[in-house]
Amino acid sequence: MQIFPHHHPLVLVFGISGNICSFMVFLAPLPTFYRIYKRKSTEQFQSVAYVVALFSAMTWISYAFLKPHAYLLITVNSIGCVIETMYIVMFMVYAPRKARISAAKLFLLLNLGAFSLINLLTIFLVKGDRRVFVLGWVSVVVATSVFAAPFSIVGLVIRTKSVEFMPFYLSFFLTLSAMMWFCYGFLLKDYFVAVPNVLGVVFGVLQMVLYAKYRDAKKVIDEKLPEQNSDIVKMNSIEKSEEHPILHPVHGDSVKLTLRKSI
Repeated sequence: MQIFPHHHPLVLVFGISGNICSFMVFLAPLPTFYRIYKRKSTEQFQSVAYVVALFSAMTWISYAFLKPHAYLLITVNSIGCVIETMYIVMFMVYAPRKARISAAKLFLLLNLGAFSLINLLTIFLVKGDRRVFVLGWVSVVVATSVFAAPFSIVGLVIRTKSVEFMPFYLSFFLTLSAMMWFCYGFLLKDYFVAVPNVLGVVFGVLQMVLYAKYRDAKKVIDEKLPEQNSDIVKMNSIEKSEEHPILHPVHGDSVKLTLRKSI
């Protein structure tokens, strides 16, 4: 039995707060996509987090439709589906061919293939409350993947010692949203909502710790640039040469330098 009914003020407060925080999570990548639009390139940004977030919103809607009075879950995830779809479309427009193909494959696999299969199996093979149980566990697994999805960029952050491609506000609002939805699920004793958000808090805090550790790394890179430039000047002095482009990462971007190689 749930601790409070759906109409209890505390449940409404945490549910509405969860909607607001989740909406901020959906809007957090806006600076990233504005940058993609301005540069007409996705650079080293990845589509995994957005495809998985859309899949998660779709599974939560399926779950919420089977639960009484779960309108707060339906509203936030409906908005999430619209926004995440817009992000994916924009990513596909500006991504290089290889990244575009990978994103399309993942989208077809999860958002069309897996989602359709899950719903068909639960409709024809599972009846009554067991269908809620099955869809609840599916939603838990997918929601956990959403919280873990930004870890796909963690290796890049550690390797480059730069957090440019790990949006801080996305991690921050994911953590805050997870706190609100945990309280909402706990008060209703809806553990399918509460459990994955415990992991969401943990994952979010870990990402923010990583951000705090490497946020000043750009200064270190800046200090090394003069030495790199002096080496390039020396190499450019060789005559009778052919040009080869060399890419040097500077704050995550690629700057094209010309290296002259003797014949």
